[in-house]
Amino acid sequence: MPVLLVADEDRKNRDRIAGLFNETEYKVVAADSVDAVMRDVLRKDANVLILGSVFDDIPAGDLIPILKSCNRNLTIILISNEVPLPLMRKLRREGIFYHAFIPQETGDRDELLQAVQCAFKKVVH
Repeated sequence: MPVLLVADEDRKNRDRIAGLFNETEYKVVAADSVDAVMRDVLRKDANVLILGSVFDDIPAGDLIPILKSCNRNLTIILISNEVPLPLMRKLRREGIFYHAFIPQETGDRDELLQAVQCAFKKVVH
């Protein structure tokens, strides 16, 4: 079963995002620490990671290169409502698959569901 890892500093967002995928074909793991994320990435358990812009007080810009060096096949979707354009360009160069806004409304949820579905298709190919 494909594993979707959700890592966001805000517990409410993390639980809400993980809940979006409860009735999908993915095994959803909500990580509450960088240690848990690193464990799943190193073991190559996680196929797709939804990552908040800050997690465990560490900016995503610092985490992404480390995560990608541990598992270059990891597909990362960044969720954030406020990312400056220069930082977004840097994160794309670092290897994020997609940037989505933190889901607030139904349309936002649909966007994230589609992004994850596309990310898993990328993993298969």
